[in-house]
Amino acid sequence: MKNKRLAKLVELIEAGEIGSQAQAVKLLNKAGFDATQGTVSRDLEELGAVRVKTELGSRYEIVETSSVYGMSLSQVMRNFIVSSAVSGNIIVLKTPPGHAGVVAAALDREPVKGVLGSIAGDDTVFICVSESKKTEKLLKELAK
Repeated sequence: MKNKRLAKLVELIEAGEIGSQAQAVKLLNKAGFDATQGTVSRDLEELGAVRVKTELGSRYEIVETSSVYGMSLSQVMRNFIVSSAVSGNIIVLKTPPGHAGVVAAALDREPVKGVLGSIAGDDTVFICVSESKKTEKLLKELAK
């Protein structure tokens, strides 16, 4: 039954119908599958599905891990940053669960002047900014 549920979930994702886990649960239940938010969350992770921002809002897409790590810094920032904040010379970026490493890797691949380094957890990235660089200004640069 799990394989059939995963296949249906892939079908729904590829059709662009899944914008949230709650929506996935509803559509899977409607299709006859017994799915909960926890089940859908695990399924999405197993499938390698990520939530990306589009012109019409957010939706889930299945991407190859290698393609995610091959995205440019601007693509990563646009698709995976949920929120940001500044504290002193540290920028804190929030991502969907499991995507902080993608952001930190993009920063490593495309060094940004003023960034001394980054540390990634599951859904949070800390960026240490040189004291000679204005942190707010650097955050705006990253947001572009």
